[in-house]
Amino acid sequence: MQKPANAAPELAAIEVDQSFSRSALLVRGALAAGALFGATAVTPLIRKAFAQGSRGDIDILNFALTLEYLEAAFYQEAAGVKGLSSEVAGYVKTFGDEEQEHVAALTATIRDLGGIPVEAPGVDFGDAFSSADKFIALAITLEEAGVSAYNGAAPMIESKDLLATAGGILQAEARHAAAIRYAAGQDPAPEASDPT
Repeated sequence: MQKPANAAPELAAIEVDQSFSRSALLVRGALAAGALFGATAVTPLIRKAFAQGSRGDIDILNFALTLEYLEAAFYQEAAGVKGLSSEVAGYVKTFGDEEQEHVAALTATIRDLGGIPVEAPGVDFGDAFSSADKFIALAITLEEAGVSAYNGAAPMIESKDLLATAGGILQAEARHAAAIRYAAGQDPAPEASDPT
């Protein structure tokens, strides 16, 4: 069977530990869908998963927190990648700090709502840090998968305040993807809108 043209094989190399939290399982499923069918395939997978068994906003926030843990770890490990331009190295620092802010904000919000934040899963990014090109390819794909995941989960959020918070994080994730695309010489906004 031939893979679709928009498949993101970079995502297949990411291994999220075998934690059995619902959030870690959803993130692993989202990465697998993105690897096979492209980052936009994550949106319908997440929507369907939450429609079939979400326990509400805390469940969605814990999924988002797991995704943010993954991205924060990605940028933390990327600090040692050789051959990055000064522009991209600056993005690694800035985006890593912003992902940590997302982790802190989501953790605090979950606690404020009386929930228990999930633990950060272990993650292995394969050989993504062996070259600047591999790092950039995965950075673009990971950020775009994050945007797609937020798009998929957002309609399930019940609280308007939480929806606004998720929307703010979604916008930052989209800017990350666009900036890295631009630095790599790619179109920063290849579509007028993301598929729904």
